[in-house]
Amino acid sequence: MLKIEDLRVSIGEREVLKGINLHIQEGETFILFGPNGSGKTSLLMTLMGFSGYTVTGGRIIFRGQDVTHAPSYERARLGLGMSFQRPPTIHGLKTRHLVQMCGQGRPVDVEALAAKVNFTDFLERDINAGFSGGEIKRSELLQLMAQNPKLVLFDEPESGVDLENMQLIGKVVRSLLSGELSPRAPLSMKEQKSRTARSGLIITHTGYILDYVNADRGQVLYNGHLCCEARPRDILEHIRSYGYQECVRCLH
Repeated sequence: MLKIEDLRVSIGEREVLKGINLHIQEGETFILFGPNGSGKTSLLMTLMGFSGYTVTGGRIIFRGQDVTHAPSYERARLGLGMSFQRPPTIHGLKTRHLVQMCGQGRPVDVEALAAKVNFTDFLERDINAGFSGGEIKRSELLQLMAQNPKLVLFDEPESGVDLENMQLIGKVVRSLLSGELSPRAPLSMKEQKSRTARSGLIITHTGYILDYVNADRGQVLYNGHLCCEARPRDILEHIRSYGYQECVRCLH
């Protein structure tokens, strides 16, 4: 689904990703731990093709195509979707209309999808205008459900979310990755049987998302380098016991 080969990325004169090699199989969920400022968000923004992140070396292969220098919209059409940690407020655009646009011309049952994230009352409000942290996350998930991507990138899904919202968001993330949620609802019995799990790349600082999502593999991103590949829950327990500073030893 995704292959990253020796990826090097700079923001201005500063190199933020230093030879990243990572692969994610179809239907696999990969979780990436790391402290603040380690390059996690830079990796996701680079994968989505946003400006300001200059690829100075390496390749990004998505579903067999080299998208290293492809525009963001082309990557989205291929099936790459992202939930942002701090998405912008967009005045003058209603949430309902953006969700419909995310369907890319396909019929989208907006009301049914919004009900799954308890967001029906927000559909007529401008995008993220006055939304709380949890409401922003639910809006992002609603858009992803409508887009129906093949690979979902989650930027700190538990950041700025209270415990009540975390439970809902965690369950929706799990359902989204499992392939249970579709932009058209309800699914027929035949469609339910044929659904397949989506691939996912989740970055996290705290690891709370693991209370809801069973990730297949995990690594730590530290100072622009990948290290410490192991089972995700083992990595989390090690970080809780020793902190991220222990990862420095893996890099030397």
